[in-house]
Amino acid sequence: MASNYVLEATGLRKQFGQLQAVKDISIQIAPGETYGLLGPNGSGKTTTISMICGLLPADGGEVLVAGMPMTTTTLEPKKIVGLVPQDLAIYPDLTARENLTFFGRLYGIPSATLKARVEEVLRVIGLLDRAGDRSGTFSGGMKRRLNIGIGLIHGPSLLVLDEPTVGVDPQSRNSILESIEKLAGAGIAVLYTTHYMEEAERLCDRVAIIDGGEIRAQGTQDELVRLVGENERIKITGSGPIAAAAERMRQIPGVAGASAADGELSVLAADAGATLTTVLQELAAQGVAIASVAVEKPDLETVFLHVTGKALRD
Repeated sequence: MASNYVLEATGLRKQFGQLQAVKDISIQIAPGETYGLLGPNGSGKTTTISMICGLLPADGGEVLVAGMPMTTTTLEPKKIVGLVPQDLAIYPDLTARENLTFFGRLYGIPSATLKARVEEVLRVIGLLDRAGDRSGTFSGGMKRRLNIGIGLIHGPSLLVLDEPTVGVDPQSRNSILESIEKLAGAGIAVLYTTHYMEEAERLCDRVAIIDGGEIRAQGTQDELVRLVGENERIKITGSGPIAAAAERMRQIPGVAGASAADGELSVLAADAGATLTTVLQELAAQGVAIASVAVEKPDLETVFLHVTGKALRD
C-alpha cells in the first residue's frame, strides 16, 4: 500500500567521535503539512535534515521520500526535495532572475517551461519587482527569500528549510513567513527548523521539540500544551542570584519546574495566582530584586521548559 507521507524518517542516528549528535529520530510529513523542528543551536536539527536530504550518511535508520529510499548516492528522491540551507547559496553577481534560471537549468527544467516557472517563483517570494537587480545588492531578507526561491524552482514535493530567517529584520522575517505559509497551502510538505518559538507557533501544523539530539516531544500545538496539563508560566525579570533562586523555586509546593537565563526566571505552576505570593516572598528572601512579573498561559515555550527542564535560549 502506498504511503500517505511525503517524508518518512525512522530511527535516524548519527555520531561524531564521542558525540551522539542524533539519537533515534523519527519524522513523518504529509503533503501540505508544515512540520517544525524546534530546538536551540547544537540540538541536532541541521544534522538531522542533512541525513534526510541525503547529504550526510546516517549511522542507523531509514529515510523514505515519496516511498523512495534516500541515501547519499540515490538521485531520484533528491529530484523532489528542495533544500534551503542556513548559509546563503546564491550567486551575488547574478540577478534574481538569472540565479533562478541557472538553478532551474541544473535541475533540467525544459527551456520551454523554465521562463514561466522563474516568473512564478519570483511572485511567490515577492521579488518580481527586483528580478533584474544583482542579488549582491539585496538586503539580507531579500537574499533569504531568493534562497528559498532556489529551493522551489524545480517544484519539489518536500521543501526543507534550515533556520531561514536567521539574521534578518522583523519586516523581512514576516515576508519570509508569509511566503512559507503559501507553500503549505499549495500542497508542498515543509520541514522547518527554527529556534524561534513564535515561528513554530505561527507556521507549523506539528512540532517536534528537539534537544541533545533527541525528540523530547512531538505533536500539534494543542497536543504538546496538554503535556504540561494546566500549568501556567510566571515570568520574572530582575537582578541578583536568579539562577540560585530557580533551584529554590522547584521546592515550592505547586511548582512544576523552573529555569533561569539572562536575568529572567520562568516558573511553571498549576495555579499561578495561588503560587505567586510564595514565589515572590522566596525571591525576596534570596536577595533577588524584582523588575517585572507576568503570568502566561501554556504555550510552546512552556512545553519546552517542561520536557527539557530549561528555557529554549539556555
